[in-house]
Amino acid sequence: MPIKKTTLKVPVANVATNSPTTANNVKKSDCVGRQKYSCEFGRKLLTVFVGILLVYMIVFIGTLINNNMKKSLYIGQADQPTKTITISGYGKVVGANDIAVTTIGYSNTSTDVGTAQTNNKKVVDALLADLKTLGVSADDITSNYTIYPEYDYTSSRSAFVGYRVSHQLTIKVRDLTKIQNVLSLAGKHGANQVSGLNFTVDDPENLKAKARAEALLNVKKKAQTVAGYLGVNLVSVMSYNEYENQYGGVLKSYADSSLGASASSLSAPQVATGSNTVEMNINVVYEVR
Repeated sequence: MPIKKTTLKVPVANVATNSPTTANNVKKSDCVGRQKYSCEFGRKLLTVFVGILLVYMIVFIGTLINNNMKKSLYIGQADQPTKTITISGYGKVVGANDIAVTTIGYSNTSTDVGTAQTNNKKVVDALLADLKTLGVSADDITSNYTIYPEYDYTSSRSAFVGYRVSHQLTIKVRDLTKIQNVLSLAGKHGANQVSGLNFTVDDPENLKAKARAEALLNVKKKAQTVAGYLGVNLVSVMSYNEYENQYGGVLKSYADSSLGASASSLSAPQVATGSNTVEMNINVVYEVR
């Protein structure tokens, strides 16, 4: 009886191995997954950017179209002129003069310039000392000092006479009760140059401001009245102009004279201080609707 061979197949369990080939395959799979994710993210970002760009373009094009449509409405039409009215106003303010201005000086000659200066200085120093005693501030005194050679011109030649020294003091007197005392100094010290006694306002800008305010109030009242009669409304001021006139004061002029030895007999005159007037004319152009 023949013997039958039997072959047993033993199942072999799959055992995982960490071969280099298997590791490489895993790494390649990971790389492919990351690249796929990156590509999808990039496409989404690009889509968003393009969408935002399209929105801006639509808004920009829409604005251009709207502006062009507005402009087309005025094609062939003339510009509408601005409606205006012009109003004039007047203001006047009278203020009492509060200061006096006069000039007192001394002029002399000598063949020696040093002697001429010394003699002149004696007279002017005496004037300055008495002005200080009267309470006149040094800030209210302005000097004009000149030296020049003087010649006697004839038809044939010129002869040297000497050096002339002139020193004039322009004095601002704030205490008007002392005007006579100041003028009397010319005779007291032999000053041979006295000119101009002007009365004026120390701060004219204050008078101008008051005259301007009065004129502006006048303009405002007129503008409201005119607009009411015309049936229009005042919108804004288009232009403004003002013109000032100032006058007044009392002027007493004393011509330059050589008072000499009789100067002490000069008596100061009685003078009136007067007033100063400021007038302001204003023109205002209003836009009306």
